[in-house]
Amino acid sequence: MLVYPGRCRLLRAAIVALYICLLCFSVVGAAAGKDYYRILGVSRDASQQEIKRQYKTLSRKHHPDKNPGDERAHERFIELAEAYEVLSDDEKREIYNRYGEEGLKNQGGPGGGGAGFHDPFDIFAQFFGGQVRFDRRSSGSGRAKPRGPDVHVRVPVTLLELFTGTEIEVDISKQAICPHCDGSGAATPDDIETCGVCGGSGVRVVKHILGPGIVQQMQSTCDECGGKGKKVAKPCPHCRGSRVHREADVLAIRIEPGMQDGEQVSFEGEADQHPDHEPGSAVFHLQQQTHKTFTRQGNDLHAEVTITLLDALVGFNRTIPHVDHKIAIELSRAGVTPPGYVQILTGKGMPIRQHAAAAAASGGAFGDMHITYWIQFPKTVNAATKEELARMLDSATWDGSNAASKQNARTHRGKQAPPESMPHDEL
Repeated sequence: MLVYPGRCRLLRAAIVALYICLLCFSVVGAAAGKDYYRILGVSRDASQQEIKRQYKTLSRKHHPDKNPGDERAHERFIELAEAYEVLSDDEKREIYNRYGEEGLKNQGGPGGGGAGFHDPFDIFAQFFGGQVRFDRRSSGSGRAKPRGPDVHVRVPVTLLELFTGTEIEVDISKQAICPHCDGSGAATPDDIETCGVCGGSGVRVVKHILGPGIVQQMQSTCDECGGKGKKVAKPCPHCRGSRVHREADVLAIRIEPGMQDGEQVSFEGEADQHPDHEPGSAVFHLQQQTHKTFTRQGNDLHAEVTITLLDALVGFNRTIPHVDHKIAIELSRAGVTPPGYVQILTGKGMPIRQHAAAAAASGGAFGDMHITYWIQFPKTVNAATKEELARMLDSATWDGSNAASKQNARTHRGKQAPPESMPHDEL
C-alpha cells in the first residue's frame, strides 16, 4: 500500500482546522447567549433614550394583565425586562457587548450565580407607576450624581375609574438631554477642549503675599470653565450649547381598582433631565372628581335617596345603578322608613386593594354602601285627604321616643320638600 506523506499532512491540517472552527463556534455561541438588542428591537449603537422608549412600548404590549393566560406574552415580558436591565446600565452593557451573556454570569451579574435579575414587575413599575425604586448603580466615574427635583402633577380621575381600574395616558413636556451632542453642548467631540486657565482641574489656585515669607493660598472654582475643566469651542447647533432641550413624552398611569383619592403614582427618572444630575421622579397625585350619585369615605360608598311619604309609610322596592352601571342595587323596605334612616348594604362599596395572592384567594373584597333616605312631603293636602289621613293614622303605632324625634327633625330639617328643579331619585 502506497502512502503519500503530503496528502497525510493536508488531511491532518484539515481535521485540525475543522476542530478549531467547531470550537470557535461553540465558544461564540456560549458567549453570545440571548441577543438583548434583538429582544428590544434596537441597534447595537442605540442611545439610552431609544432603549427606554422601546422598552416602554413593548412591555405595555406584552404585560400579563393585557394578555391573560398567554404564557408566551409572559415570557416575552420577562425577556424585555432582562434586556432593559442590562442595556440601560452602561457597565453591564459594555460587558455584554464584549463577552455576551456568559460574561455577565462570570461577573456575578444578572443571569449568573449572583443576585440575578430584578423582578420584571418592579422594573415595569418604574415607567407605569408604583413605589418601587430600582437600584441603578453608578458606572464609570464611581461617584453618584446628585438627584434632581421631583415633578408633582395633579391628575383628575373619576369614581368610575377608581372603581373599575384603567390606564390613563398623560402627555408631558419635560427637559431632556440633547440627543445630538449627548449632553456635552459641543457640535462634535473634537470641539471639547481642556480649559487653558485651570488646566482641566476645574479649580484655580490664587496666592496672596501677606508679608515677607507669608503666602496665603486660596482655591476656588474656575470661573472660565465653571469647574468642569473643559470648554466648548463650537456649541451644538441643536441645543445651542445648553446641553438640553424640551421633549414631549407620554406616561401611562395604571389606576388599580380601589385606589384612593390623593394617592400618588411615581415614575422614577421621568422628571427633567440634565447632564449634571440624575433625573427625579414624576409624581402624579390622583384627584377624585365629584360623582353625581355617590360620595366616598375610605372603601365605603354613600348615597342619598329621596322617597315619597307613602313609600316611607308602607315600604317600597326599587333599584339604583351602581358606579359602573353594570349592577343594579336593590333597595327594599317593608316597614316604616323614618327620615334620615341609613341602610347599610354589605359588600356593595369600593374594591379593597390587596396583594394579588390575597385577592385571588378571597375572590376580592369590597367596602359597604350606605344609603340615607329622605322623605318628600306633599306641598298641600286638601280637606278630604286630611280626614282620610287622620282616620288611617289614628290606629297607627307611634314611636314615643322624644329624643329620637328631635334628632330626626334636626337631621331632616330643610329636606322634606326639595325644589322641583332639584334632581332626586324617583325610581
